[in-house]
Amino acid sequence: MRDDNAFEIDRAYDLLPHVVGASWATIWFRLNRIRRPSQDEFRRKVAEYFKILEPLVTVYSQSENFKEIIARIKNRYEEEIERILTGKNQEIEKRFKRYIEYG
Repeated sequence: MRDDNAFEIDRAYDLLPHVVGASWATIWFRLNRIRRPSQDEFRRKVAEYFKILEPLVTVYSQSENFKEIIARIKNRYEEEIERILTGKNQEIEKRFKRYIEYG
């Protein structure tokens, strides 16, 4: 696989958790008037919304041409869920702190 292909996928997975997952989770907490969720609650809600993007894992053809990129996408998808849930995604942690401090 060319490095620029991997770069594009990696860049998307660097952004999607906080742009989609944290944004949707924050709105959910606000609308439910939950001002101080625990970090674990926040992470689980972010992961829940991020998982809605799972169809992106299968968006490419299953032909041999896409075999490597599909493996990369599946791997990054699973890694990101794990990073969200374990607090290793620093952008999610920043979003949690911001929500707690500013609501």
